[in-house]
Amino acid sequence: MKIILQRPVDKLGDPGDVADVADGYARNYLIPRGLAVKASKNMVNHAESLRRAHAKREYARKGEYEALASKIIADGPVVVRARAGDEGRLFGSVTAEHIAEAVSSRAETTIDKRDVRLTEPIRSIGTHEVKIHLFTEVEPIITVEVEPES
Repeated sequence: MKIILQRPVDKLGDPGDVADVADGYARNYLIPRGLAVKASKNMVNHAESLRRAHAKREYARKGEYEALASKIIADGPVVVRARAGDEGRLFGSVTAEHIAEAVSSRAETTIDKRDVRLTEPIRSIGTHEVKIHLFTEVEPIITVEVEPES
């Protein structure tokens, strides 16, 4: 069955997208919940207006996240304190969760630990570059300074 999405649906698309799904999935799940409508010739114009509205909202949100990224970078390096030995090696490691908490408290917004892109946990004192995923195509690279706790 061909449907037109009214709201974003994971693995199907965004509002205004036309998708071909199983009849039961459309009749029993998507349509009753208001996530989609059955596609017809009259609905094509409606789908186009949904697509334009969604694109406009996404463009506005991207601008907000770009401003947030600029603010995070302009504030300078993010300082994370951790227990360390004499040679600069940490007792444990600095994880994505630690970095997300530090950035969230400084930027006064919520950053999820899954949005911090670390290839592996940080295990040494010093300066490290970390990428943070804020929004589609908005991934600032911030500087994280790991300092020993006193």
